[in-house]
Amino acid sequence: MSKKFYITTPIFYPNAKLHMGHAYVVTVCDILARYHKLAGDDTYFLTGSDENTGKILKELDGKSTQEYLSGLVTNFKSLYKSLDISYDQFIQTSDQARHWPGAIAMWNKLVEAGDIYKSKYIGLYCLGCETFYTEKDLVDGKCPVHLSVPEKIEEENYFFKLSKYTDILKTKIESGELAIVPDTRRNEILALLSRGLDDVSFSRPIKNVPHGIPVPGDPEQVIYVWCDALVNYISALGYGTDDTTIFDKFWPADVHVVGKDIIRFHCCLWPAMLLSAGLPLPKTILVHGLITSGGHKMSKTLGNVIDPIELINEYGGEAVRYFLAREISVFEDGDMTLERFKDSYNSGLANGLGNLASRILTLSQKHLDKCPEIPEKTDFTEYFALYDSFEINKATNLVWDKIAELDKFIQDTEPFKVIKVDEAKGKELITKMVLDLYTIARMLNPIMPETNTTLKKLIRENKKPEAPLFLRKD
Repeated sequence: MSKKFYITTPIFYPNAKLHMGHAYVVTVCDILARYHKLAGDDTYFLTGSDENTGKILKELDGKSTQEYLSGLVTNFKSLYKSLDISYDQFIQTSDQARHWPGAIAMWNKLVEAGDIYKSKYIGLYCLGCETFYTEKDLVDGKCPVHLSVPEKIEEENYFFKLSKYTDILKTKIESGELAIVPDTRRNEILALLSRGLDDVSFSRPIKNVPHGIPVPGDPEQVIYVWCDALVNYISALGYGTDDTTIFDKFWPADVHVVGKDIIRFHCCLWPAMLLSAGLPLPKTILVHGLITSGGHKMSKTLGNVIDPIELINEYGGEAVRYFLAREISVFEDGDMTLERFKDSYNSGLANGLGNLASRILTLSQKHLDKCPEIPEKTDFTEYFALYDSFEINKATNLVWDKIAELDKFIQDTEPFKVIKVDEAKGKELITKMVLDLYTIARMLNPIMPETNTTLKKLIRENKKPEAPLFLRKD
């Protein structure tokens, strides 16, 4: 019996070009979604953009808000297409038909629970994070993420009683009802909960942030970004509308994939909102690390930014997916340089998979009359288990272990020599190689879907590639 599987990326601010970190998280989610589809699960994959933010107003440059957003979202989707991202829905929080009803419904639920109140507020605000900070949160007086001095703001806002949910969140995380992966991030959140949570601002005056969802019953206020943005995970499914068919089928989320820089919002604020609204908690929050370059955070100042589009134009989307899957662990920060990427591409793809496939398919086309009969099923238990524990890089390494084993088999048996003296034995060896290559192609389904399709087609047609699958880059 198939299970359901619902996975989400964070939704990204559309105030700048997407960078390699964005490419990484959508690729991770796509790999996991494709794995679950391969395993027979009824899968739904959500991504999108966070558009009701103060950042948008800073970037309009004479354009209308919707014109500006449309251009940036087109760029998002172009990157996703280049990486073959198989999302089911792209949610935009500016969508008044799809998203706003869910955000308003959530607000009303929080009010019904007695968890919203109005109060004067003086706080330190980082526009880059769209977040209020306390003095103790700052590093040398600066935002810990953007290293900029936050703006001091005094205004009257609505607040959410986050402090009320400190103990129950701690209990649910400790019991595993809300799983946070890896353990280092789980422990980080438990330590935060042990210190106690503060209530948080959930609205801004419309005169300061005119772009957003009006607070029900108070048009002078707009729903603040986190109360708005986090709701995308359920508004996209129809929560707050007359048609909740998809919501009823797929909620709760099986996995929210988020970066470590937004962990407290997803592991504290979002679950508390769900508890207040009487909704089930997500099953797992998977927290990935950051991509660095040369040991440093990518920055224009350091000159170490790697543009995913430029890399895709040079090497192809499949090569970028391969590197991100194999060379970066989900659980830790991962380093990426152009030199390391090129070395990995040449050794793993051009000289590895590409060369192996060409050798085997050339022998097959020359010596076999047709494609061998492909077994309907293959035992992928070990392989699947790695995806179930989010070990994407280990799963990818397992595929390349199979590639190395098959390459060694060719070296040891030398079928191109055997077939000259013993045709039957030579064909037997080549048949085994073709079937092993088909198994490898099947395993590539989540990681490199285009290569998976290409290899299986060549094998079934018993044809060698007309050109190298991956050109070596010197």
